[in-house]
Amino acid sequence: MIVHGHETVLVQGITGHQATFWSERMKEYGTKVIGGVNPKKAGIEHLGLPVWGSATDAAKDQDAAIDCSCVIVPPPGVKSSVMDALEAGVKKIVILTEHIPVHDVMYFLSAAREAGASVIGPNTAGIVTTGECFVGFMPAFNERVFKPGSIGVISRSGSLGTLVCLDMVQAGFGISAFIGIGGDPVIGTTTRDALLCLNENEKTTGVALIGEIGGGMEEEAAEYASTMKKPIVSFMAGAASPPGKKMGHAGAIVMGDKGSYAGKKRALEEAGVTVLQTPSMLPDALRERLSS
Repeated sequence: MIVHGHETVLVQGITGHQATFWSERMKEYGTKVIGGVNPKKAGIEHLGLPVWGSATDAAKDQDAAIDCSCVIVPPPGVKSSVMDALEAGVKKIVILTEHIPVHDVMYFLSAAREAGASVIGPNTAGIVTTGECFVGFMPAFNERVFKPGSIGVISRSGSLGTLVCLDMVQAGFGISAFIGIGGDPVIGTTTRDALLCLNENEKTTGVALIGEIGGGMEEEAAEYASTMKKPIVSFMAGAASPPGKKMGHAGAIVMGDKGSYAGKKRALEEAGVTVLQTPSMLPDALRERLSS
């Protein structure tokens, strides 16, 4: 999923402390934030923007479709917030909240598929379209990390994604888009989905893929990666993690050979992806791939 500067963004939970801070940063960067949602504070202004009781109220008041919703509400309220956004016709939903009950996630992801909507997250750091807008809590405004360019970055981890963007910029590259797919075991946008998105993005010429042990997303993405003409370099976190032990993200757990570092590395390399031992090695490897 990529959000562009002309697209409207509604922040569900905008009056919260973190939501307030990041909504301000999004506005300053150029994100077209039209307002927010808090059922208990409907009718007030916050950050100079209207607050509605629901996304459906916001859509009626705008008399136009809302392109994207940023969900930053406590875990028990996420399901109802997402369903509200879907009812309002929102087609792009970015869920920053973590620790959401898995059955709630499965419910609203199924509803989103039926509605033809895309979901990033849960437990995502967000998405960045460098020089246009960002949705979430990535430091898009820091030019040492996000300088406009042609490299797309995909990451489960926000911190690792930030590090790789920083390394790329310091090496002379720029970032076309960052897609933080989220670290939970059940998420709306997979590694394959993100690769497809960047492959179709005209501003992207190469991809840095940051994965980690656990789950099968990287293996499932490998088949599609083998069809891409854009070069892909990758770092997989968790090479030294013991089997059967949860490490970091909720999805980072290996049972037997499933989701192992070796399995992911093998699948990606067979698909033509260059897999590196450390994130700092990615820029040089990508430069070599782009020049070949």
